Amino acid sequence: MPTLGVSIRHDDLLSALHREGVETLLSGFTACPGLFYATSAQDGILSRLRIPGGILNSKQCQAIAEIADMHGGGYVDVTNRANLQIREISQGISSEVLQQLQDLGIGSHNSAIDHIRNIMTSPTAGIDPEELIDTLALVKSWDAYLAEHSELSELSAKFSVCFDGGGKVSVSDRLNDILLRAELIDAQVYFRLHLGFIKRKPPIDTEIILLPEQCLSILAALADVYLQHTDTQLKRKPRLQEVINSLGWENYLQQVEQRLTFSLQRCQQLVQPPSPATKEAGFWHIGIHPQRQQNLFYIGVVLPLGRLETQQLRRLGDLTEKYSNGTIRLTPWQNLLITDIPQECVIDVQREIADLGLDFTVTNIKSALVACSGKRGCAASATDTKAHALALADYLETHVKLDRPINIHFSGCAKSCAQHHTGDITLLGVSDRNIESYHIYVGDSDSHEKFGRKIYQDVSFTELPAIIEQILKVYKIYSLNSGEPFEKFVNRYENAQLQESFSQPS
Repeated sequence: MPTLGVSIRHDDLLSALHREGVETLLSGFTACPGLFYATSAQDGILSRLRIPGGILNSKQCQAIAEIADMHGGGYVDVTNRANLQIREISQGISSEVLQQLQDLGIGSHNSAIDHIRNIMTSPTAGIDPEELIDTLALVKSWDAYLAEHSELSELSAKFSVCFDGGGKVSVSDRLNDILLRAELIDAQVYFRLHLGFIKRKPPIDTEIILLPEQCLSILAALADVYLQHTDTQLKRKPRLQEVINSLGWENYLQQVEQRLTFSLQRCQQLVQPPSPATKEAGFWHIGIHPQRQQNLFYIGVVLPLGRLETQQLRRLGDLTEKYSNGTIRLTPWQNLLITDIPQECVIDVQREIADLGLDFTVTNIKSALVACSGKRGCAASATDTKAHALALADYLETHVKLDRPINIHFSGCAKSCAQHHTGDITLLGVSDRNIESYHIYVGDSDSHEKFGRKIYQDVSFTELPAIIEQILKVYKIYSLNSGEPFEKFVNRYENAQLQESFSQPS
């Protein structure tokens, strides 16, 4: 059985696949599965399709659905990096099928870099009326650069890059190693460089600003300095932040500048900097919205826990061919967009979405509901998070009506794989004497606690729905106004006050 390392040549990899099937790729060198680097999970083999920018065309949708039916569980999951995952794979995917996917543009044509994290950008890039610049060309350029430079396969699998075009639907709060965020300075669009120095925190402003045409060069230099200070023989490559902190960020950036043909320009943050992304900003794409292109609209569709059945994926592909430009866009909030819909077709598309059993209203409790794979898919999970999340949503839909999205996050363990930032309400799974229970946290971005402020612990799932119902009803009654976010509401009270108010009949 061949041992496949990250430096293996593409032809060698396909040959190995042809001989052995995908089972041989249950790899030990990376915890980040890809199309060619599958990983064993609790519910079978897991394969992750890297979708730069999150855009899929209808032919790709059909091919992915077919593979999920033939080899997986008959569904796909959208991840918090706008990837797609096929789970419950029980038999090998042949090299011929993998080659077909490559030919369709799914997965990099250089399989050696396929494990590197997906390139992130706003799902509304190019269509957001408020954005400063369309970032899709930058996504494509960096993806092509990775594919053309096989030495970059030695980067950490978690080496992550994000482009934010400065629009309404911002991705600047996502956890990435490198963020390039657009802003307007003296009528010129620049990208401000942010780097991830602190674990589990969004990237921090370096005060370096770049013209759009300089972005690829600095990404290449950042990657090169990383490789110069990393033992590429290590099984676990360090995160970029570890290398930066080891060298010191000023030293790191000096070495980056030595590799550039231009001098780095620095500019302190503007007097009125771009507004920071809020929790609710992640759900502004849900619903019907006008595009920057005249008489065209996009619809943000709610995917319950990011899951699409294969028949839904197929029909969405057909729908886009019939009414729009033949593509769907995946989002880092595990939903999707149908774009470029002519005004006269919007009602027809709404009807077809409803016929698929999907929804596009932001007040749907499932629009901001997040759950990890749970103990059915992950041995580390203490609870069946996905089943519990859907059961809770079904309960709440008949017991409380929301006026705005509330981010409820189910995490089966402390790793918080499905969502890296604090939620409005976080439910951390624990198991005591084989009883599946949850600690309940309410969001506080300034809290020293990873999940926010703990207000209840060891709540069994049977007790959970009524408690969450009460929390939401108290919020609706006592919030200052209909526009007060949940996080601001709970931050006005001490834990004891919250517990007392949540225990009273509303």
